[in-house]
Amino acid sequence: MRKLQIQDADVMRLAIQQEIERSEESRYDHRLHGLLLVTAGHSCREVAALFGENGTTVQRWVNRFEQGGLDALREGERSGRPQTLDPKDWKKLQLDLRRTPRDFDVAATLWDGPTLSEHLRRNYHVDLGVRQCQRLFRDLGFRLRKPRPQLAHSDPLKVAAVKKTSPFGASSRRRTVERR
Repeated sequence: MRKLQIQDADVMRLAIQQEIERSEESRYDHRLHGLLLVTAGHSCREVAALFGENGTTVQRWVNRFEQGGLDALREGERSGRPQTLDPKDWKKLQLDLRRTPRDFDVAATLWDGPTLSEHLRRNYHVDLGVRQCQRLFRDLGFRLRKPRPQLAHSDPLKVAAVKKTSPFGASSRRRTVERR
């Protein structure tokens, strides 16, 4: 049987790895396949190289499996960082963002990362960086609006007087034909 090859293998490898990361079940299956290769005699380092993982990651899979069986390979609850605002304050912040920053004595006309950071520090006693505040906009369903620069409007009559062509696209030089 001839060896099959996938076109753009590097790109496809990344796409497959991203697909595996999309769901808990696919990550669980991924770990199972890695353990299957380890039980077939491959080293953790070899499996890690095949799967695009770190060698210690595969070692952790093996250790978790040996200590707790198949259930230990499933993902557990991840607590993560606790929220900085309680649900009541989240709703209040959403209402705040529907008003202008000037209503809160902030010298800005539109909300942006630095303005929101300052607002949270003053009114909610929460210290968040600018980048985190930009993420908050997205999480709350807002999008950044940048003001468009206003160009100075020129006088159309003065512009027409200086132009080489007429406003209708006709040439300003007219040819005269003499009749003989």
